[in-house]
Amino acid sequence: MRMKHALVAAAAVLGLAVSPAGAQPAYPSRPITMVVPFSAGGPTDTVARLVAESMSKTLGQQIIVENVGGAGGTRGAGQVAKASPDGYTVLLHHIGQATSASLYRKLPYNVLTDFEDVGLVTAVPMTLIAKPGFEPKTITDVIDYVKKNKDRVTYGNAGVGAASHLCGMLFMSAIGTQMTTVPYQGTGPAMNDLVGGQIDLLCDQTTNTTGQIKGGKVKAYAVTTKDRVKSLPDLPTMQESGLKDFEVAVWHGVYAPKGTPKEIVDKLNAALNVALDDPKVIARFADLGTEPEPKDRRSPAFHKQFLAAEVAKWKPVIEAAGVYAD
Repeated sequence: MRMKHALVAAAAVLGLAVSPAGAQPAYPSRPITMVVPFSAGGPTDTVARLVAESMSKTLGQQIIVENVGGAGGTRGAGQVAKASPDGYTVLLHHIGQATSASLYRKLPYNVLTDFEDVGLVTAVPMTLIAKPGFEPKTITDVIDYVKKNKDRVTYGNAGVGAASHLCGMLFMSAIGTQMTTVPYQGTGPAMNDLVGGQIDLLCDQTTNTTGQIKGGKVKAYAVTTKDRVKSLPDLPTMQESGLKDFEVAVWHGVYAPKGTPKEIVDKLNAALNVALDDPKVIARFADLGTEPEPKDRRSPAFHKQFLAAEVAKWKPVIEAAGVYAD
């Protein structure tokens, strides 16, 4: 009996949770898996690993990033949707969580009802760029040029459902003109052909385009966010250039399986908030041309509302284009 009391006292001094017999240990009591539905080394994977490292320190348990690629991100998301709702399997996904609801007509889960929204992480801006020597001088000139030469202008993307594909669909919808689209197996090949002059236009994340823009290898016209990007201050926004309400960024969020207890979701959200205020994370995000979401956009409630709005925003754009991933 004295030994039991001594152990309880020692645990109290160390700040450890002492649970009654048969009770569940305090969460988290073991490592957490963060599923990234894309391959290692990409922008979303980079964001996930930065956030996971910081969150691990706060939670006192390691968050292990697991890359589950395939099917435009739906394979990994589907795995999390079916996981046990105990907080030990979470998902970090980008804008594809919203667009998949329309891009896939036979999606095996519901993005709005099969997950608990934990919080938004960051929104990576995009840029509209062109091959070197492309004739138009401004984004307004680009729009005029595309309308007059729609059968000749080529727009590259990294495949159906990729951020570059989504941005292109929104741009063509906004200007009321379709271009000839050229899909590639990833951003790398698309960028190579743009630099080489084989295609005319590409819209992609600043993580992929900033270096090319600053190196003078491509011609840049505008950023797709509401405000100008700090790393590319001379580039106007699409809205400044006359495309009212044109805004698209590759936003990221964290999700848990539906039914995960609120106290666990709140604990994950608190750790996420600490991570997004971490100077190291902020500095690395800046290197990627982005920054953490503002504090008022990080709550589970805001995330839920935002996701629903994004699903509604992209549905008519995707349906009008008539291009599906299944």
